[in-house]
Amino acid sequence: MSSTSRSARFGAAVIAVGLFSGLAACGSDDPTTTTASENGDTVIVGSFAFPESEILGEIYAQALEAKGVDVETKFSIGPRQQTIPALQDGSINLIPEYNGNLLAYYDEAYTERTTEEVDGALADAVAVDELRVLESAEAEDKDAYVVTSETAEANDLPEIGDLANLVPFSLGSNPQFGELGYGIPGLKDVYGVGTAEGDVTFVPIEDFGGPDTVKALVDDTVQVADIYTTSPAIVSEDLVVLEDPENMISAQNIVPLLADSVYTDAIAETLNAISAELTTDDLIALRDRVEGDEKASASTAAEEWLDEKGLL
Repeated sequence: MSSTSRSARFGAAVIAVGLFSGLAACGSDDPTTTTASENGDTVIVGSFAFPESEILGEIYAQALEAKGVDVETKFSIGPRQQTIPALQDGSINLIPEYNGNLLAYYDEAYTERTTEEVDGALADAVAVDELRVLESAEAEDKDAYVVTSETAEANDLPEIGDLANLVPFSLGSNPQFGELGYGIPGLKDVYGVGTAEGDVTFVPIEDFGGPDTVKALVDDTVQVADIYTTSPAIVSEDLVVLEDPENMISAQNIVPLLADSVYTDAIAETLNAISAELTTDDLIALRDRVEGDEKASASTAAEEWLDEKGLL
């Protein structure tokens, strides 16, 4: 787990301007409206150990730096069993999260499904650890039932329930999908697809929606696959994500998770402005730049996205 000081990225003049702008915007002596830097604090931004999370961490870090906040980064930390304790002990103060999975960490039996429901339950859930979530983005990275555009057009498949038009078919996903509530059991119980023997043949594929799963779908080895909604293959292979009107798959919106100890109104305003702009299509494009042929750095991709959105 590496720690990187961010102060060298921005000159003293830029920081001074950011601080002055923050003070001018506050117009109040209320300490909650000052930036973390004005309180003498450094905000340490963390990430999970995969590229999308590092890109989001860079977006948060660079946007805060542009507002004059002193920022460090500790990326590629690991799963929530490591990131939540790190937030509790101050090793990090901020991390991009996924609202549904975060709620599941605190309540495995949660029943909330929509963004509004999940966000509503999440605020109280994280408060027990003196953490808070800010506004969630439209952007989601979650499991999805995906077909090729040819399959969708030939069988009239805008929604998951329309897979009844396709039976019998093969479905490729990670081995656990055969038992998950939003997997094969949910397909049957929620949408009534696969109720007859032989309707759905499950094909376990170990790479969690990665290249092997995509190849199996494109090659027609399977006709339906579980692929994450921010996979660059959605665009590059012209795939179709089936709509989920029953919200069988819980919301997984990107949301900032922040320690109370460094919270300020100015920080919240900066991060909420990011959430207001960030879409699933943005995440696909950002991942493609970093993980695709371009091999752009997470830092470069984040900076150029922020600049494009007018957030720097």
